[in-house]
Amino acid sequence: MATKPGVLTDWPWTPLGSFKYIVVAPWVVHSTYRFVTDDPETRDIGYSLVFPFLLFRILHNQVWISLSRYYTSKGKRRIVDKGIDFNQVDRETNWDDQILFNGVLFYTGICLLPEAKQLPWWRTDGVLMAALLHAGPVEFLYYWLHKALHHHYLYSRYHSHHHSSIVTEPITSVIHPFAEHIAYFMLFAIPLLTTLLTKTASIASFAGYIIYIDFMNNMGHCNFELIPKRLFHLFPPLKFICYTPSFHSLHHTQFRTNYSLFMPLYDYIYGTMDETTDTLYEKSLERGEDKVDVVHLTHLTTPESIYHLRIGLASFASYPFSYRWFMRLLWPFTSLSMIFTLFYARLFVAESNSFKKFNLQSWMIPRYNLQYLLKWRKDAINTMIEKAILEADKKGVKVLSLGLMNQGEELNRNGEVYIHKHPELKVRVVDGSRLSAAVVINSVSKATKNVVMTGHLTKVAYTIASALCQRGVQVSTLRLDEYEKLRSCIPQECRDYLVYQTSEVLSSNKVWLVGEGTTSEEQEKATKGTLFIPFSQFPLKQLRKDCIYHTTPALIVPKSLANIHSCENWLPRKAMSATRVAGILHALEGWEVHECGTSLLPSDLDQVWEACLSHGFQPLLLPHH
Repeated sequence: MATKPGVLTDWPWTPLGSFKYIVVAPWVVHSTYRFVTDDPETRDIGYSLVFPFLLFRILHNQVWISLSRYYTSKGKRRIVDKGIDFNQVDRETNWDDQILFNGVLFYTGICLLPEAKQLPWWRTDGVLMAALLHAGPVEFLYYWLHKALHHHYLYSRYHSHHHSSIVTEPITSVIHPFAEHIAYFMLFAIPLLTTLLTKTASIASFAGYIIYIDFMNNMGHCNFELIPKRLFHLFPPLKFICYTPSFHSLHHTQFRTNYSLFMPLYDYIYGTMDETTDTLYEKSLERGEDKVDVVHLTHLTTPESIYHLRIGLASFASYPFSYRWFMRLLWPFTSLSMIFTLFYARLFVAESNSFKKFNLQSWMIPRYNLQYLLKWRKDAINTMIEKAILEADKKGVKVLSLGLMNQGEELNRNGEVYIHKHPELKVRVVDGSRLSAAVVINSVSKATKNVVMTGHLTKVAYTIASALCQRGVQVSTLRLDEYEKLRSCIPQECRDYLVYQTSEVLSSNKVWLVGEGTTSEEQEKATKGTLFIPFSQFPLKQLRKDCIYHTTPALIVPKSLANIHSCENWLPRKAMSATRVAGILHALEGWEVHECGTSLLPSDLDQVWEACLSHGFQPLLLPHH
């Protein structure tokens, strides 16, 4: 929002929220009906193609968003180093408003203007006219309109909304108040209306011009340099007629330079070209990938989780993952992504952050949670994890934390197999068990005298049970086999605090520590108001409305941890899983040992918890009941 919002700031359909798309629904239905029922000889193809064209523009923009986030996360050719935050993502969520606006205008124009009906596929004279009109009047008028928008009166009421994003993403290009979009469309309508009135318009000239605007807008705001230097050497005048991402990035960081739309010619003419433009361009082109200190290695969960990645749907990724209705409509893309990940087995950088003096990255293995549970996939998956660890070691990474793929002894003995196989590793491998256990224990009130523990037992569960018993907290189990397993890992002098109980005495247990495999029948045994705290990395299915469900082990990150603008799986905003934090903490504290394997270290839990708090990480508050 602008600092002093002016008239026509909000879009007319803002009150409709997610139902805003109904504004074009009548035309979509009517054009589809006409396409089906009209005679092929008299069918208006242009009218029928408006809706598919709108969908294509959405897809085009989404491809740019994904490319930009992918390349900027690696650091290569990145222009501005600063990160973005949730405020920017929220501000830019409704980037499709301008596509909706254009759709309304296109449909209206076709209905009202006889010249807009029955357009041919191609007319060379119309294409050339549109190109010349853009290079002349449109670029010239935009330059002066843009300068006017930087006058303090208009800037504070309108254009400051766009400049709230110092670090740009492709969709930043269309984040303007409604009034600005009206002015921009009036400019861009000059070639379109002129070709219509001279009867030289065609479907190609209309679609090509709009695609050109979208492409250049997205490129100029993508925050990584992609135009090769040899193009300017081969054709030197190109620098006057085609801008670069670094050119426009300077406008967002310096504000009073580089006003041109897509052709820097007018900045050269009127002396507003930033003097560091060429330097920044060359510096960005030469920039290599970031040096990484800490890597968090994780994988996809469900087929739909591909959309929740930072490089997926930006606004969707900025909220905790949950299945949405629109995912049913995306099943063709979901299926394609599954096929792609089946054959493309290379890991990729999903996210990058920085904290204090360390650069952090999340590496994603393109495999789903189900595949990790298949025994016949065990060797292949372990090979992929091993390659990731070796690559991190080769790149000089200090610490690598194992995320969701750490499925316990069944897969890789909590990462121990890699350490034994490669004793020369310099990178420290961390499974996060200590911090996960510490988070769970500190989620339990100090006044609690007894808890229930159930579900598939992991290293974290054994550590928690042992630590609680040593602190005098009674740990009750619902399954005899769990009781026997836990008893073997608890010191002799504390075993009296571990008990195997029946459902008749569960009424006094208001805190349940649960893992994967906790059944619905076991949940039903809990009394009203019970607090379920997961010790596993996957959340418990919430079956009881009269109980409280805590998140999986996680912490709130410090404000100084930069570039946090997406949610990690089901965790709330600004929260990070304990396994991921454990890797960061390992590097911050300079611990030179691996933290993985099957051994239990309950005596170190207080140390790791205090270290965590000292660096600004905070426990998640209990959810409201």
